[in-house]
Formats: sequence, C-alpha cells, structure tokens
Amino acid sequence: MSKLEVLHPHAAGIDIGSRDFFVDAGDDLVQKFPTYTEGCIALKDYLLKRGCDTVAMESTGVYWVILYAILEEAGIEVYLVNGRDVKNVPGRKSDVKDCQWIRQLHSYGLLKKSFIPSENIRNLRSYLRLRQDHIRAQSTQVHLIQKALTLMNVRLTEAISDVMGASGAAMIKAILDGERDTEVLVSYCHTSILNNKREIVLKALEGSYREEHLFALRQAYETWHYYQKMIDQCDAALEKQLLETTKEMDEIDINGKRKPIRYNAPNIKNLPKHLLKLTNGNDPTGIAGITDYTFLQIVSEVGTDLSAWKTEKHFVSWLKLAPIKNSSGKTSRRVNVKRTNPACQLFRNAAQGLVTSKYLALGSFARRIKAKRGSGVAIKAVARKIACFYYRTMTKGEVFVEKGIKQYEEALKEKQKKYLIRMANKFDMELVPK
Repeated sequence: MSKLEVLHPHAAGIDIGSRDFFVDAGDDLVQKFPTYTEGCIALKDYLLKRGCDTVAMESTGVYWVILYAILEEAGIEVYLVNGRDVKNVPGRKSDVKDCQWIRQLHSYGLLKKSFIPSENIRNLRSYLRLRQDHIRAQSTQVHLIQKALTLMNVRLTEAISDVMGASGAAMIKAILDGERDTEVLVSYCHTSILNNKREIVLKALEGSYREEHLFALRQAYETWHYYQKMIDQCDAALEKQLLETTKEMDEIDINGKRKPIRYNAPNIKNLPKHLLKLTNGNDPTGIAGITDYTFLQIVSEVGTDLSAWKTEKHFVSWLKLAPIKNSSGKTSRRVNVKRTNPACQLFRNAAQGLVTSKYLALGSFARRIKAKRGSGVAIKAVARKIACFYYRTMTKGEVFVEKGIKQYEEALKEKQKKYLIRMANKFDMELVPK
C-alpha cells in the first residue's frame, strides 16, 4: 500500500478561538497569537518568515473573518474548511492538537476549501445581510403597532391590508398627533380605499384611545421609522458599492420591461444595469420567481463566477437542495436532514410563491409533488429547479423561457404514455386506445 503523498510541504494549520490563534507551521512548538489586530499581523509575519504559502483553518463563528482578510492580502492561500471535516482529532482534544491535526490533513491535500466570494461581493453581502436584519426588526415593530391598535380596539388591521402602508401610516400619525374624528382620519386614505372600504374603515377607527396604549403605539411607530432610516442608509451603501465595482465594466443595454419587486424593493438607481454589468449580460430574471432584488441577493451570496461548482448538480448540492439518500449494504432509504444556508433560503423564497401559481409550469410541477410528498418537499424541488435554471443562465448564457402549464402537462402525459408502453412490452402485452 503506497503512502500518502505530501501535496503542500509548506502548509500551516490554525485553530481559531475567541481569545487566541494556535498555529502549527512545522516547528517543534505550536505558536500562540492573541486575536487582537497586532496578533493577527504578527501571525501573518510569522507564516511569511517560515515560508508558508498555504494555510488551513476552521470557520469558527466570525472570528476567522479578519484573519482571512489579512492572510489573503499577504498572498497566502487560505483554506477555510468545514469543522465537520476535521473534527476527528486523535487523542484528547485540545487547541494545540487541533492546529497540528489541521496542518497534517492539509499537507496531504485531504481538506477542501469552503466557497468564499471575492472582496467586492463580500462587501455587497455584508450590506444586504444587515439590510435584511433591519427589515426583520422593522416587521417586529409592525406587530407591536398592530397589538397597540387592537388593545385600543382600533381595528385597522382588519379593515386595510397594510397598517404601515401610505394610508395606514398617515392615519396612525394623525392619531398620535391627537386627531380623534373618524371622518377626518378616514380622509387620509387613498381613493381606492375611500371608494371600496370607507364605511368599514370608519367603524374600525372607533376605539378607546387609552394613554398607555397610545404610548406603546408611538414607541413602535417611531422605532419603525428609525429602522426605515437604517434601511435607506444600507441602500445608499449598496449603490455606492455597485458603482465602485462596475465602474470599469462595459455598458449593457436593457431590453424590455423588468419584473416588479413587490416587497422591500431597494432604493438603488439603475439596479438592473449594475447587475447585468456584473454578470456580463447574463440575466436570470426571466426565471419564474426571480426579480432584480432576488438576483442581487443571490449574487451577493454566490458571486458572479460559478466555476467553483463543476456542474449544476454540484451547485444544488452546495445549496443543500439535492435529495439525500442513506445507503447501507442492500438497504437504501431516504433521510430528512434539516439543513440550509443563506443562498439556499433565497431559492426557497423564490419557490414559495410558485406553489399556487395557476399559469406557470413550475406551479403545476409543485402541486404534483405536493400531492405526493407534501408542501415542504415541493418547495425544495421547485427551488432546486430554479437553482438549475440559474446555473445554466450564469454559466452558459441560456435564456429561460416559460412554456406555461398546458405544454408542461402535455409533456407529462407523453412521458406517462411512454412509461405505459414500456411496461406493456415488458409483460408481453399491448396497449389498445379506448
């Protein structure tokens, strides 16, 4: 039996903690560096002095981020590895043995890199994730606003669809300013509400305006506007980053009307143009469920170069959207493992709204899977299809064409017919048309 070949003779292993970095660079003794910036720079200088050209370290929390950036800037190839791949440390587990074990595995080429996008994409991702945090916090304030209104028996949530839409926000502001006349309050509504729901809104505005509930309403209303200000600042930072990233790229002409963004649309000027410049004209927004905002979020998670995944099967596997099987001997069974990542969730969100679609082929496909396996499996299956379409668009420039339910169902019937003919031939039988 041949011995393992050393592929990385100048490799180092780093165990990352909240207080210290433990480094094995092939010396007799493991070195320890504090996690302060001074320690990160000293660690980098130590590796360069030792002639290390590649380093492996676990993705522990967010402690690895600054060290990764410093080592990458110094020209050292960094392997950020999954903790599951290096967990079986021989002997008693310790920080010292961890870094030695990581270096040993890496020197033999037994570790694989985690996907890390380029710096510009990472910056976009940071702004977008922060924006999503603000949106979630803002939605909590909407619930608190609804609760305060209900405690006062002001039933706006039952009368209008969005209490913090233009009409609802205007009425709430008037209530907080001291207005109690329902006729005056209803005059702040949009004409569509006045034409269709005026009497309902008038009844909904008759409540008991108690001081303690008005106080809670004011707190939630002002906090909602605070988070809206934070979201606007994130949009400004995103626009600046996009301008900086695409300033030297070729201009792309946009043909046709873009899909409307229904919820949480970012206030970014010429967003489609920036995105198409980033992707060299490859436009996946023709895929059902993907808008420019979804496109921006996916780009911020997976980047614009999908060559890190050899095929679309590798891509959907990384997204945790591939079916999982557990085989042992002759026994093969399905396993249900709940696992996801931010990019996977984006494709799931895109698939969520297609399950009830009455016009799209993916909607018919989703309902067929849902009838057999349930809504969870159906959403995952549709998300996987969307991810495959996305991969083909970004790597091969394919343009997605929606063929509609009718053509999908005809193709499905043809497939079922071929299956019946095959089974009839297998049992030496003949199908006769009715």
